[in-house]
Amino acid sequence: MTRAYMNWSGGKDSALALNRILEDPACQVQSLLTSMNAEADRISMHDVRRGLLEAQAASIGIPLRTLDLPHQPAMDVYEAAMGEKVALLKAEGCTHAIFGDIFLEDLRRYREEKLESMDLTCIFPLWKIPSAVLMREFLEKGFKAIVICVNTRWLDKSFCGRIIDETFLQDLPADVDPCGENGEYHSFVFEGPIFSYPIPYEKGAIDFKTYKGPEGPAKFYFCDLHC
Repeated sequence: MTRAYMNWSGGKDSALALNRILEDPACQVQSLLTSMNAEADRISMHDVRRGLLEAQAASIGIPLRTLDLPHQPAMDVYEAAMGEKVALLKAEGCTHAIFGDIFLEDLRRYREEKLESMDLTCIFPLWKIPSAVLMREFLEKGFKAIVICVNTRWLDKSFCGRIIDETFLQDLPADVDPCGENGEYHSFVFEGPIFSYPIPYEKGAIDFKTYKGPEGPAKFYFCDLHC
């Protein structure tokens, strides 16, 4: 029996990857691990409130672990905190780590190198599957998600707060990956086969935020969701 923890963002790629793993009886998912902005008490980058994250975990039925980080932590701070958290998960019996990455080679290499040094193996259930194929699977499986963040480099404000469906996919510009794998958008999944019941939420305001990035300021719209 493979014992693993799921790197859980609350979004569609995490949900689809977890669903694939849960269909395999040879793998037991012991925990969901989510990075949190401790100052805002929200999921890092996705900006989803902790209460909604906890509601997801309760509906899924897998214990939640959070990595509480400062706002935009330096890489050494992030790696030190992650190393401590992963060591605890390993002590609880985890031998594998599951990720929802699709085709970002540098990110996969980084994850594998870091976890190999801790004698953990990475699992990538969605790796190299075309994004359009994954999105069809996501919708056909009955998953439902709302777009909670868009990067203005690729998408305008009108996409923020939309439900992901066939119309949403058809409206995406040609240079946008259907899964948003390049960071074009992020989502919050509120219904699907991994949940025992849908996650209730209410849409709030759409806010504009700017973050420091390696190539200059990165600008985003966020749709606030309330429990």
